[in-house]
Amino acid sequence: MNYSPLTYIYKASATPNAPTLLVLHGTGADETDLIPLAKEFGEQYNILSLRGNVSEHGMPRFFKRLGMGIFDEADLTFRTEELVHFVKELAVKEIFDINKLIALGYSNGANIAGSILVLYPDFLQAAILYRPMQPFKQLPDNWKTERKTPVFASNGKMDNTIDTAGTKKYVAALQKAGFAVTHHEFATGHQLTQQDVATSIKWLGELYK
Repeated sequence: MNYSPLTYIYKASATPNAPTLLVLHGTGADETDLIPLAKEFGEQYNILSLRGNVSEHGMPRFFKRLGMGIFDEADLTFRTEELVHFVKELAVKEIFDINKLIALGYSNGANIAGSILVLYPDFLQAAILYRPMQPFKQLPDNWKTERKTPVFASNGKMDNTIDTAGTKKYVAALQKAGFAVTHHEFATGHQLTQQDVATSIKWLGELYK
């Protein structure tokens, strides 16, 4: 396949064999945007922050969309494969454990992380999804994770960009596929809040006691 590399920032932890936070920004942001947030999780994690290869009116994204909330699923599939291919190569170059990868995605970044969960269900060790939407309208009948991957998802009750019923359907589908989902709804909109961050930090800390 004709894959392109992604622009990235990698910050290694001083902790041996550290897990790596795969940081995935929202529409219009870049690889620098969520690094301060990722650092709040602690120095025991490597940080790998990527910039999406798609530009929408000058705004970086991880995949194309056909309209608000309508994903170009063919491009989403290609960009997910491109990202996974790139991260696998980068694991060799930067020397981090590809089996200890934790997605940390917001909005558009959460949606491509969700696509990874669908297309590569055992690729991630865990995932933190802020304001996610179901990445594909139709999910595979045989979709299943063997790792029972833990997933943290948080949505805003007053988020006009995401359908609440669709979110509940997505969470149920993840659980049916074997993912261990913790889902929160907060009294906010689409914007990320300190409540999202603090709750997810506590959740990940419990996983890595």
